[in-house]
Amino acid sequence: MRRIYFDHNATTPVAPEVLAAALPFFCDDFGNASSIHSYGQRCRAAVERARTQVAALLGARPAEITFTSGGTESNNLAIFGIVENAEGPRHVITTTIEHSAVLNPCQALETRGVEVTYVPVNREGLVDPADIRRALRPHTLLITVMFANNELGTVQPLEEIGRIAAEADVFFHADCVQAAGKIPVDVERLGLDLASISGHKLYATKGVGALYVRSGTHLKPLLYGGKHERGRRPGTENVAGSVALGAAAELAMQKLGSESARLAALRDRLEAGILERVPLARVNGSREHRTPNTTNILIPHIEGEAMVIALDLKGLAFSTGAACSSGAVEPSHVLTAIGLPKEDARACLRLSLGRSNTVDDVDYALTIIPEAIDRLRQLSPTYNRKPVPADSKPVPAQ
Repeated sequence: MRRIYFDHNATTPVAPEVLAAALPFFCDDFGNASSIHSYGQRCRAAVERARTQVAALLGARPAEITFTSGGTESNNLAIFGIVENAEGPRHVITTTIEHSAVLNPCQALETRGVEVTYVPVNREGLVDPADIRRALRPHTLLITVMFANNELGTVQPLEEIGRIAAEADVFFHADCVQAAGKIPVDVERLGLDLASISGHKLYATKGVGALYVRSGTHLKPLLYGGKHERGRRPGTENVAGSVALGAAAELAMQKLGSESARLAALRDRLEAGILERVPLARVNGSREHRTPNTTNILIPHIEGEAMVIALDLKGLAFSTGAACSSGAVEPSHVLTAIGLPKEDARACLRLSLGRSNTVDDVDYALTIIPEAIDRLRQLSPTYNRKPVPADSKPVPAQ
């Protein structure tokens, strides 16, 4: 059976070039990067080379890159590291559509007496920078806003928010996990003090990520041990993972322009085909400000989980939302935050394309998606089976 993977926002396969770069550090070059003998120093050189590659992807300096275990740790280190390094009244600003790796740390801070403001977004999933400005208080320490949303692909106006943060002398962090490798990320242009990325979202291995920390920014560490990663993250370095992330970052820079354009064309073809073939379907989120590989589509009168299962049996893998939230009883907080009723929030599919996808993949998906939806709707007690007029048009995005 033909298999098609449209869930690249959940994870990506390791690129062949990345695997080739990392493999020697699992076997031959197995040294501890903190050792002073030749085994260790070869690994140290590899880690520092990877640090330079990651820094280049973000427009940063190598000394500003701290390797971590992934996006979740990077977000936690940024948020707790800033807030718990301060004393007295403390206030954090974030948005209602952040990843759980940001929302949950913010909620944990609230239990410790830190005030948190959750700024809402509009129906396109965009935050208004003016709302960020209005949320500022004299004791605001940190603004944390994700660059690109994992479910909608919506890209936030970070440059404007960065100027607001700078004017207020407030630290500015962005979860860039879904942005890095898909759209340009320039920490200087965006005015970021901290930025998180994850290896497995850009064709590196799982279990590695990085946090950009602007020079002069002081963080309280999450863990205590050795003085690794300039005292920010103790523990023996993940040499193979760091090398993989560095190679993936360099590969992403080489492919960024051409691959983004190719994926946007594929995404638009897939999206238009679904809107044309599936009555009542409509796109969630902004269709102008989003990553090139992602579409999130509401299919009323069906259950999203049933769609995932039905289409997986036909060879198509995709998601209804964030992979880390699968199995949750409650609908996506992102979709309800943009105004969808709970029943509609449970009836959405997220299709996220990647490097291996082709026009043939899209066209095959367009033959099986409408058929599966039609079968599921026939089982729905709420679906109106009256024939749709031939001149009917898809409902546009709100």
